[in-house]
Amino acid sequence: VQLVESGGGLVQPGGSLRLSCAASGFTFSSYAMSWYRQAPGKERELVASISSGGGTIHYADSVKGRFTISRDNAKNTVYLQMQSLKPEDTAVYYCKANWFSAAYWGRGTQVTVSS
Repeated sequence: VQLVESGGGLVQPGGSLRLSCAASGFTFSSYAMSWYRQAPGKERELVASISSGGGTIHYADSVKGRFTISRDNAKNTVYLQMQSLKPEDTAVYYCKANWFSAAYWGRGTQVTVSS
């Protein structure tokens, strides 16, 4: 099982980034997918989640209206489009796959929002 995040980097406040998480080794289309983030000195927090078929989506209040989660089951990939980025969005972003009690994590990608 592998989850590989990409797309992170350094961006100025107000900028945009698109994160990708490529999955392999399991039946991606059966799993709910989520993006989490962890800032230095803080606990890991849920940013957004999407059901296996994409019909149910949830966002943390802090990112509503700025972030969009989506998935392409044909490509075994989940995305996080981030717009209007703020310095407080700086964190390591992780993707997670869930199916009942099974859960897999990626290693994360760093997002830094700074001028």
